[in-house]
Amino acid sequence: MEGLTIRAMRESDLPSVVAIERLSFSTPWPETSFFNEIYKRHSTAKVSVAGERVIGYMCANQIADEGHILNLAVHPDFRRRGIANTLVKNILEELKENACRFLYLEVRASNNVARKLYEGFGFSVVGTRKEYYTEPKEDAVIMMLRL
Repeated sequence: MEGLTIRAMRESDLPSVVAIERLSFSTPWPETSFFNEIYKRHSTAKVSVAGERVIGYMCANQIADEGHILNLAVHPDFRRRGIANTLVKNILEELKENACRFLYLEVRASNNVARKLYEGFGFSVVGTRKEYYTEPKEDAVIMMLRL
């Protein structure tokens, strides 16, 4: 998407991030979770911005050579425009620079759109977490990428 900027998440972004989170997930993260990701030593929290408007975000962390994608969402009005793809690329580049060798994530088993996004980057299914999600209860598919 033209005019899109990816930058570090700021406290001032939190109202927009939380609004997108609530539009995107049945069990949304509270604002405090995003606040903590901004300041945690081993975490990275990014937003995608069009003009001055936050339209997507992604949170990940890294311990030693393992990374974990924690959360990713794009505002419903801006989906299917490559924004999630751009966020993932940005995080992958950062993690590679920090000597990350393995990247993991969990995704709802029924979330085929997200699974296809991650498969497009080379992620593969390595396991399942039974009833990981609530409201509604659903298994998580664990995916992994070697960097």
